[in-house]
Amino acid sequence: MTGYGQYCPVAKTMEVLDERWTILIIRELLAGSHYFNDLRRGVPKMSPALLSKRLRSLARAGLVLRDDSGNRIRYELTPGGRELAPVIMAIGNWGMHWMTQLGEGDLDPHLLMWDIHRNIDLDAVPDSRTVLCFHFTDVEPRSATWWVVIEGGTVTDLCDADPGYEVLITTNSTLLTLVRIWRGDVTWNSAVRAGELTFAGNSEARRALPQWLKLSVFAPATRPPLVG
Repeated sequence: MTGYGQYCPVAKTMEVLDERWTILIIRELLAGSHYFNDLRRGVPKMSPALLSKRLRSLARAGLVLRDDSGNRIRYELTPGGRELAPVIMAIGNWGMHWMTQLGEGDLDPHLLMWDIHRNIDLDAVPDSRTVLCFHFTDVEPRSATWWVVIEGGTVTDLCDADPGYEVLITTNSTLLTLVRIWRGDVTWNSAVRAGELTFAGNSEARRALPQWLKLSVFAPATRPPLVG
């Protein structure tokens, strides 16, 4: 990109970071995505070609390492890239406080389920194979139902097609409802009381599910005070 022509460190930093999608790629790397397809799932509306271009730019800037010594190319943040962690947290916390309005275009079941599946408290989930199903009542059929398969202390699969295993519990809600729960805008219990979230399946799992599913790292952020 064209530089700002300023010696200011803010300007020099933004020459790297203010290209579209760049900050979100760093967010994904910090969240534990290290392979190209995993990064794509964290930025599902970004084209593969542009993702490749941005990764090359970040590598040239010294923020990302590309390791092709194994069977798969792995991407890692350099020490300089990892030092952006508090910056990303600060941006996210600021956004939770000030950017409170969500439009229909902000809601994406692919991103939500990708976030949810990698933030499960694996120590709290039963040791046996556990399959969780999430159904969105207002999403087109091909993206409306998702399955998370947990086995052997790890999430083995995130599926948008039935994997064929017995489901322990199914949640039913609108996409916005589960997004708001994930963000910490509303609680599980308040959504249930309002009739916005229902369950089908094992009764013990219904009570335990909120403990199994961690919320967004930004959920604890302060919210603006209510007016009126």
